[in-house]
Amino acid sequence: METKLKAVCFGEILFDVFLEHKKIGGAPLNVATRLKALGGEVAMISAVGDDANGEKLATYLNNLGINTDGVAVKKNYPTGIVNVILNEKGNASYDIHYPSAWDKIENSSINTTIVENADFLVYGSLSCRDAVSKNTLAELLAVAKYKIFDINLRVPHYTKKNILDLLYAADFIKFNDEELYEICEGLGSEIKSLEQNIIFIAEKTNTDTVCVTLGAHGAILYYNKKFYRNSGFKVNVVDTVGSGDSFLASLITQLLSGNNPQDAINFASAIGAIVAQHEGANPVISTAEIKDFLDGFEQQKRNSEKHFNQ
Repeated sequence: METKLKAVCFGEILFDVFLEHKKIGGAPLNVATRLKALGGEVAMISAVGDDANGEKLATYLNNLGINTDGVAVKKNYPTGIVNVILNEKGNASYDIHYPSAWDKIENSSINTTIVENADFLVYGSLSCRDAVSKNTLAELLAVAKYKIFDINLRVPHYTKKNILDLLYAADFIKFNDEELYEICEGLGSEIKSLEQNIIFIAEKTNTDTVCVTLGAHGAILYYNKKFYRNSGFKVNVVDTVGSGDSFLASLITQLLSGNNPQDAINFASAIGAIVAQHEGANPVISTAEIKDFLDGFEQQKRNSEKHFNQ
């Protein structure tokens, strides 16, 4: 019988508010949702307000079967809201309300037990913009078995010191390419090469797994001192919200289940591309849809190679 991976995601859970609608989101919640969809046993550590939005978020998580024992209700702070602005290419910018309930995640024996019993903890940088949640995360990182840092830089909600502390704690780091260059430069790197900056970060932080997403150009994974790449999938983008979160959840699931790293990054890139074809961060994706997408890509690849060799 296959053993389920036990995951815990820490940080913001909120509503992404678009021009004409709102969707449940927050990077840790998006990662948790996809981890659960891929068969994981998932818990969330966060906080919501004592309001209608908070009730909706708790109901959403419970309906998915995500453990909410670590989701506190705050009477003095509202459930998180982010105003999302999409450009003509579907890329998002964010106005993140402060303070929100998830800024005030306090630690508890329940949270500690959840993390101690999990195979890995996923965390980001945004949850450290407030000292309360930042201190709680530091305590939980001290007891986590395996720590995955999903950077998600959001101006002006981070400091260099916070980022460095979180980097040094990690066993697995995920950037986008802009974040990689910004952080490497802040650490004194004068290197221009993407690959060499990845090695620079891996050595600087003593981390053997580093992944960098490259938007439409796919992703690159540095795993046990070897590089693996996926050059991306051409899709009709509706919006990119949550695409990177589903990518990360898929990559984690594949790698920690012992799958080949190249297969893992291919699968994760496919999931990220499928999400970008849908509205919102957490579309339901069937196993059949994933298989059809990958089969279609492989057929296109074979046709291209056949044409090229003629």
